[in-house]
Amino acid sequence: MKRLLYTLGVLILFFVLAGFIFYIAKNESLPEGKSGKEAEELASKIAKSINLEAFKNTEILEWSFRNEHHYKWYKQNGNVIVEWDKNKVNLNLANPLNSKVFVNGKLSKDKKLIDEAVEYFNNDSFWLVAPYKLFDDGTERKLVDYEGKKGLLITYTSGGTTPGDSYLWFVDKNYKPESFKMWTSIIPIGGVEASWSDLKKSSAGIMLPKSHKLSIFGLEIAMGDVKAYNKKADELAVKVLKAVKHEAYKNTRYLEWSFGGRRQFKWDKKDHVVDVSWEKFSVKLYPADRDKSIVYFEGEKQEDADEKIIKRAWDIFNNDSFWLVAPHKLFDEGTIRNIVNENNKEALKVSYTKGGTTPGDSYIWILDSTYVPKIYKMFVPSMKMNGVPATWEGWITTESGTLLPTSHTFSNGGKLSMGEVKGYN
Repeated sequence: MKRLLYTLGVLILFFVLAGFIFYIAKNESLPEGKSGKEAEELASKIAKSINLEAFKNTEILEWSFRNEHHYKWYKQNGNVIVEWDKNKVNLNLANPLNSKVFVNGKLSKDKKLIDEAVEYFNNDSFWLVAPYKLFDDGTERKLVDYEGKKGLLITYTSGGTTPGDSYLWFVDKNYKPESFKMWTSIIPIGGVEASWSDLKKSSAGIMLPKSHKLSIFGLEIAMGDVKAYNKKADELAVKVLKAVKHEAYKNTRYLEWSFGGRRQFKWDKKDHVVDVSWEKFSVKLYPADRDKSIVYFEGEKQEDADEKIIKRAWDIFNNDSFWLVAPHKLFDEGTIRNIVNENNKEALKVSYTKGGTTPGDSYIWILDSTYVPKIYKMFVPSMKMNGVPATWEGWITTESGTLLPTSHTFSNGGKLSMGEVKGYN
């Protein structure tokens, strides 16, 4: 018996010493940083790179934490469903005492489970959306020079479950987060690093981590099937498509129109070939393969097609077709849809993250009572447009059955005619 106790004592001492040595080797002191303009600029660049605006407008997020805690967060409403073991809490984030608790599917009065749900949510949501919290109330931002590279040190002075925690973020050349180091009350070792690189792009336009790898013991945190989406915005967009007869648009083969009388178009949508004419030029444009395009000058074919003229035709087609069919492009690849408030009414904001001539543009659609667009506000950074309005009017039902506009009016009274608009098969 004495020998067994002696052996156990030696093992305990070994693990204590090993833990102490590991702590000494791995523990880092919280680095000092400098607050001010440079730190704020870096934080702003990170926020832009991860599309903080899209996160603010995101309606619903879903994920799990190590397949133990499961979440559905209705962000705009401030409610989250938290499930673990046999427990389910419909958590009211603004007033947790108003939350509802279920155990084995039955309503429960166990308020301790509310506290547990709050603690789980505070921790587990941080592992999902931490980069979007750089400007939360009670945060301090400092620039740190760490081993020859710049990092952004974020300290949470209030909020959450463990105020006082600090995180040092490292980013790539495009200012997207790659990893962070932690100094928290939960983890006794300072400077533990976690990855932020296994990312999934959501339909809400934000990137969410599918997993994290920690620098100690090869630990990994799985985040489950991460999702972020805007259900109400998508439902509103579907109503718009129905109002403008989008199914008929999809089946329309030919579209014809002009742009202010200066440029003329005939678009074969099925084969995606466009006849573009302006001034003395005419181009048979293949938007998906511009090298196949053919250029005519004063009716004569150019043997060596002028690349600048082809690029010009491509640019004006992207611009001028948008003024004809933009309401039919609400679900194009790379679009993000959000609900916004305009004059105390819901409006649809659509942002284009790729495609066209100027990706990054966004438009707020103001609708009539039947969901047909009547105005949009344009946010086009390349043209310094920040909410410039234009009407969508003179809607006609084409021969093919879809709805298309024939004119637009600007806030200065100027008008843009789309000419004799046609849609047919």
